[in-house]
Amino acid sequence: MAMVKARVSTAELVAGRYRLVDVVQRETNRVGYYGEDMETERPCLLTQIGLPDDPCPDAAGRTTSRILRASERMGLLRPGHVAPVLDAVEESGSLWIVTDWIDGTPLGELILQQGMFNHVRAARIGLELLDVLEAAHVAGITHGELSPGQVFVGGDGSVVVTGFGLAGATLAPRVAAPSYASPEQARDERIGPASDLWALGAILYTMVEGRPPYRERDRPEATLKGVDRLPLRAPVRAGPLTQVVQGLLRKDSRERLSRPAVRDTFVRVLNEDPETATQEMGQTRLRRRYAVGPTWSRRAMVAGTALAVVTVAAAVLVVTNGRSNDSGPASAGSAPGASASAGAPTAQSPTPSPSPSQEGTGSKPPTASPSGTALPPGYRTYTSRDGFSVALPEGWKALRTKRTGDLAYRVFFSADGDARTLAITYSEALGSDPVAVWRDEVQPDLEERSGFRRIGDIEATTYQGYEAADMEWVSENDGTRLRTFGRGFLIGDHRGYSLRWTTPEDDWDDPANREALDVFLRTFRVAED
Repeated sequence: MAMVKARVSTAELVAGRYRLVDVVQRETNRVGYYGEDMETERPCLLTQIGLPDDPCPDAAGRTTSRILRASERMGLLRPGHVAPVLDAVEESGSLWIVTDWIDGTPLGELILQQGMFNHVRAARIGLELLDVLEAAHVAGITHGELSPGQVFVGGDGSVVVTGFGLAGATLAPRVAAPSYASPEQARDERIGPASDLWALGAILYTMVEGRPPYRERDRPEATLKGVDRLPLRAPVRAGPLTQVVQGLLRKDSRERLSRPAVRDTFVRVLNEDPETATQEMGQTRLRRRYAVGPTWSRRAMVAGTALAVVTVAAAVLVVTNGRSNDSGPASAGSAPGASASAGAPTAQSPTPSPSPSQEGTGSKPPTASPSGTALPPGYRTYTSRDGFSVALPEGWKALRTKRTGDLAYRVFFSADGDARTLAITYSEALGSDPVAVWRDEVQPDLEERSGFRRIGDIEATTYQGYEAADMEWVSENDGTRLRTFGRGFLIGDHRGYSLRWTTPEDDWDDPANREALDVFLRTFRVAED
């Protein structure tokens, strides 16, 4: 499938009529623009979707007709909650869908801006979505492309859905946002209402967890493979929505919860906490009135969305790859033995180049470690603004930080020309079992990397009084075999840290490297809250 261009000139006209003004949202293979209809001088929303490279001659005509018909039918079934399609055209390998400008914020942007939703707010949006899907399913219509980018939330909490008619418009199992595809779509099988219920479950998961249940990978095929084959990462913040989320995200479509069962859960959650539901609606209105101002419905969401695109990439790396629990050896005074091992944070991310903006306050030359014991010669204590400290070799510094708002971050430490790397990760979206985090969330990502092989078992341990787990692996980066030791530990309320120490495999047992790992693990400290 041809992917959507990263940028489209705002000076060009689509179909000789629609002027692109600003990007308002992005998903894999889908870009939304604020635009203007030059004939009517009205604002509009234009959605650009990449089409297969070699469509059959009549495919474009069938696709646009399908979208227009589905939109018209859904507009009659749920007026005001489905965006009417004004025009659909194929141009230069892209499908362009034009609707009236929607007075609402894309759900994906809300999640990026505001982080995880409480279960009441998620239930309110979920119930609105369910109403739209139920109307479609009763009429024999499957959406098939539902994702946060196809859901717009108004200032009063109401929902408008776009994208009806896209499913089946191309030969691809999923036109866009493959991380929200159902397993049957991932296998390119026939889909129906159960696929929409899966997507609803994935959207609920994203609202309460702050990340999708299956991450976007480099290629859509790899994402779909993960959706089909990888186990679900158990939700940890869904509260009373936990069972409905897990029930909707069952791999076997025949086992998914029914619409009535889902509706009952949403209604129960809202009835049990009506005060919070009322407050959520009021806060949404206040945010819209005072935070974005009266002109928001046309332009103000643009800047936030542009930043959101960058945040998504960071979130994928930090919250999935980097949110693993990883830190040092079982005993504070000794490095792990040869049976423990480690892969390579550097393998997933080559040794970064120095950045002018450093993560912390820089190295200081104290004579003692944070624990009060003397440091070996050539080490200094680094104190991060984010609330941790660790002793580093002379000349080492924070080279790069990947951050996802306040949810997670990863800091890479090394020195110019040094093949070794220390990566420290913090996350607020961890499960309750450090072993399971390594096994179910980190290892599946590492397995996609060249030459990955885990060494030994993932071992449960304790670290500074916290529950922890150790994992070691080898991998390859630019032809170099790397070995990594990782320890992750929980500090409470789904929060935790990990440390990953990576060296060239041939140098793993070098005494200086063993000493460095020992110092990292012995001196790492979390600042008191």
